[in-house]
Amino acid sequence: MRPVPGFTGAMLDRGDNLRADPAAIAALAADPAARLLRLDGIDPVLDETGHLVWGGMAEAADGADLILLGLADGRPHFAQHVPGALDAATRSAWIFKAIGMMAPGEAALYGGARSLIDWHERHGFCARCGQPTLVQRAGWGRRCPACEAEHFPRVDPVVIMLAEHEDRVLVGRQPRFPPRRYSALAGFVEPGEALEEAVARELWEEAGIRVRDVRYVASQPWPFPSSLMVACVATAEDDALTIDHTELEDAMWVPRAGVAASMAGAPDAPFLPPPDYAIANTLFRAWLGA
Repeated sequence: MRPVPGFTGAMLDRGDNLRADPAAIAALAADPAARLLRLDGIDPVLDETGHLVWGGMAEAADGADLILLGLADGRPHFAQHVPGALDAATRSAWIFKAIGMMAPGEAALYGGARSLIDWHERHGFCARCGQPTLVQRAGWGRRCPACEAEHFPRVDPVVIMLAEHEDRVLVGRQPRFPPRRYSALAGFVEPGEALEEAVARELWEEAGIRVRDVRYVASQPWPFPSSLMVACVATAEDDALTIDHTELEDAMWVPRAGVAASMAGAPDAPFLPPPDYAIANTLFRAWLGA
């Protein structure tokens, strides 16, 4: 069985058919069974077992915009955005520890809420005319009353890939990584570029290798703030590296046994792997199981 990527598996009916009906959304918000996600700023509030904490709709702040996350067993689940209450650029030191404590489905639910709240915080003004915008579609869009432009939450595609050569894969590290951690190489997809082309370009730019036979493996939402990670494997033409040290601190080829040792946490493993919730971890495990 192929490993399941983190930030996936939220078991909710997203209620898209209800979003354009303000009366239906108001009725859901007034439902005594409705739940509101508790947050500390934009970070999750967890109970002692690592589960998300929910409150009643009476906890919504004055002036907050409600976001319908979806319904589970008929019970509405909401998040709230309080305009101007967040520093959209802030990422707490605690957040990744919290994510490591959460079940994948709960992390997926929180990740969707986080991305939406962050998007609203960043997009309070119209990109066409500069006027303030209003929330619409139960928090899944904004509308400009001045020029009638509609704006919707964006998703930024990022390719993350393993290049393989003679049963080895290329791993790299950035200076901000913890000691000994290596991961798959990654980069944003550019306008006018296919995913396969982005994989080949990023590997050439960062490591100086040419690849072919790009294969899709899996995808993962990454809510920091709104990426979609697309994991791939490609075959390298040769193993000669020319590392771009503005992007990578180091890169190296690791044989299958070394990857297996790293994923198993062996003390003599060649590198520290990415955390379980990262798509790079899923990618390594999928490559090992292929």
